[in-house]
Amino acid sequence: MKQAFITGITGQDGHYLSQLLLDKDYTVHGTIRRSSSINTERIDPLISKYQDSGQLNLYYSDLLDSSSLNLLIKKIQPDEVYNLAAQSHVAVSFKNPVFTTQTGTLGPLSLLEAIRSADNKIKYYQASSSEMYGGGKPSKLNENSLLDPKSPYAAAKVFAHHMTNIYRDSYSLFCSNGILFNHESPHRGETFVTRKITRAAGRIKLGLQKKLTLGNLEASRDWGFAGDYVEAMWMMLQHDTPDDWVIATGETYTVKEFLEKTFKKLDLNWEDYVETSHKYMRPNEVDYLLGDPTKAKKILGWEPKTSFSSLVDMMLESDLNLAKREQVLLSEGLIEPTWEHPKI
Repeated sequence: MKQAFITGITGQDGHYLSQLLLDKDYTVHGTIRRSSSINTERIDPLISKYQDSGQLNLYYSDLLDSSSLNLLIKKIQPDEVYNLAAQSHVAVSFKNPVFTTQTGTLGPLSLLEAIRSADNKIKYYQASSSEMYGGGKPSKLNENSLLDPKSPYAAAKVFAHHMTNIYRDSYSLFCSNGILFNHESPHRGETFVTRKITRAAGRIKLGLQKKLTLGNLEASRDWGFAGDYVEAMWMMLQHDTPDDWVIATGETYTVKEFLEKTFKKLDLNWEDYVETSHKYMRPNEVDYLLGDPTKAKKILGWEPKTSFSSLVDMMLESDLNLAKREQVLLSEGLIEPTWEHPKI
């Protein structure tokens, strides 16, 4: 039974990757950050099903605690390490640049050092990002495209990307970078624009919210389904040799187009409810991101299975059900009404 070690296991990608690996009979080990509140909501069903048997194991750790990461790698002796943890919200990275940079640089470096000193047969996956490209030109981006980061988050990802390559070349480690373009799901954090839209649309349809405030509606992104993308992560580490891989759909849509499709499915006109504010504009905007996944398709045999329309359907159905549950709680007097999104 293979052993996998995942940082960021409680996030969107951690949820889907854990499920994939457990379905493949891996034993999964994951790190969670200690806090005053329990933050395992996404993986709670997996905990209930797999923790008692020992197939899923969780440990308190932190990307900035190199000692604990080193000890865990030596204790678990994983076959595969997936580094998914980060402060991953681009807008937040401008407000918390030091923390974002520390977790995005020192964390991967600590993991690479732990692997180098423990066992050079361990395979390592680094979560790189399409944000590294900067999105300055409307062109398809591949593994050889220029990296031009425009945020603290993206700059930290570039550092980790290069360090992964340095450790691969210098120490003959199996280290692969997955340059994933935007990937969404019902488990996406509610402050990310796609989830913010589907969450608000469901609430507006049921009269729980009156308006939605967003930033740049013309920003264009290559959006795919997170469940498809974690399969690509796994496929990278099953390949004969480590490499860098772009994972994307090869299609791009604006935020406005995402809005139109979402609200249309509810027979609503998005323009009646959506406002824009400079509050949600980035200091340095990334206008256009479109990925070229030709290499991954040709060599790994990976294909995105979920269309843009199906992704919107999936997210909207989940958030409409969430709004219905909220409506029940409101009718029973268990919560107070909020006319804007309660968490944003």
